[in-house]
Amino acid sequence: VSLWLPLALGVAAVAAVAAGQSPLQRRVVREVLEYFHGRSNVHFLFKERDVDGVIEREDPSGTFVQLRLSLAQTGCRKRAPQRHCRVLENRRKPTCLACYKFDTSDVPKVLDKYHNCGPSHHLAAKEIRQRDEAECRAVEEAGKGGDTLYLPGMFAFSRGLPA
Repeated sequence: VSLWLPLALGVAAVAAVAAGQSPLQRRVVREVLEYFHGRSNVHFLFKERDVDGVIEREDPSGTFVQLRLSLAQTGCRKRAPQRHCRVLENRRKPTCLACYKFDTSDVPKVLDKYHNCGPSHHLAAKEIRQRDEAECRAVEEAGKGGDTLYLPGMFAFSRGLPA
């Protein structure tokens, strides 16, 4: 029983964290995990350990979501994922900072995004923290003012023929 208790508490904690998240926050967590597992130097699967520092702001141009995602390494290889991957204690526990800007459509599209994943002490370095803050500010500004994306044909019907 004492061996199962920490595992059960860990699963309950992750479920409780996910329950308090908005749909956009859960989407950011999923996308960050996909990004992290897509890196060539990652050979094992990682699970969400904790989400903190959550900021979600809406403005007329869309919704900005920023969060820190703490991960924990599992015993499963990335190439051969299994159904139940046990978290390995005293292994890598990277932290990811994620900033996303979504548009205001019914199925929100990503206007801009920024990720930075590394050891938690790495993200605490002053230079990296300053760069992260600047990148996240730029992501939050996406879709505002004159930097909107022009697609061919967007204004094709904005002027009629002369009468």
